[in-house]
Amino acid sequence: MTRPLSRFLGGDALARLQDHAARLNRLQAVLDGMLPPQLQGQCRVANLKEGSLVVAARGGAAAVRVRQILPSLLERLQHGGHPVQSIKVKVGTPEQMAPERPAPQRQISESAKADLHDFADTLPADSPLRASIERLIRRA
Repeated sequence: MTRPLSRFLGGDALARLQDHAARLNRLQAVLDGMLPPQLQGQCRVANLKEGSLVVAARGGAAAVRVRQILPSLLERLQHGGHPVQSIKVKVGTPEQMAPERPAPQRQISESAKADLHDFADTLPADSPLRASIERLIRRA
């Protein structure tokens, strides 16, 4: 049995919720642009309430790094016209953070395997490069 969400929240409350979610998404995009490359993807905007922005960091190390750059982040957000008076950094639990995508599976064609095998045969038997190439062929 399904019921519309508006039945529980009312039309006005649902509109406010949608506006708040859109505001958080905009702040996330701005935050991603402000963070150094090593922190991008490690932090998520969790909430904005009464001028206080809550940022969830993926782990303790990311939280410490974000706390180190808080003054500049706050200044840049305020100069950008965002209604942020303070920033709180929380360490996010695994449930709060979106999982990372798995690495794509890469394949080596049969002809490439044959060429690698031929090349490995030209190397000395005790060569570390030969051992690496043979391991690559076995795993591919």
